[in-house]
Amino acid sequence: SNMRAHLDAIRNIVASLAEEDFTTASNIASQQLGSNKEMIMMCKSFKNEDFKAMGLAFHKSADKMSETLQEGNIQTSLRALKTTMNSCVSCHATFQQQISF
Repeated sequence: SNMRAHLDAIRNIVASLAEEDFTTASNIASQQLGSNKEMIMMCKSFKNEDFKAMGLAFHKSADKMSETLQEGNIQTSLRALKTTMNSCVSCHATFQQQISF
């Protein structure tokens, strides 16, 4: 459910960027993806140190993305979004979750 919430936040950031609403995009990045207390505690609860490190790096990239979005520049904002998305893809490639249907 956490990963779906992260994905929904990314979707809402993209939607905000499409409307050039950098303030909303920045707030979403900060509040829903950033290194807030809840996210840090969640990551620190992981037993796998590599997974923990990748999770923390993801949330820190969201902090940086939030700062970049505040500048209101679409090119740098998209680059910051790409960095955060690269963090997602890298983690999911490393820790593939197996789902049984």
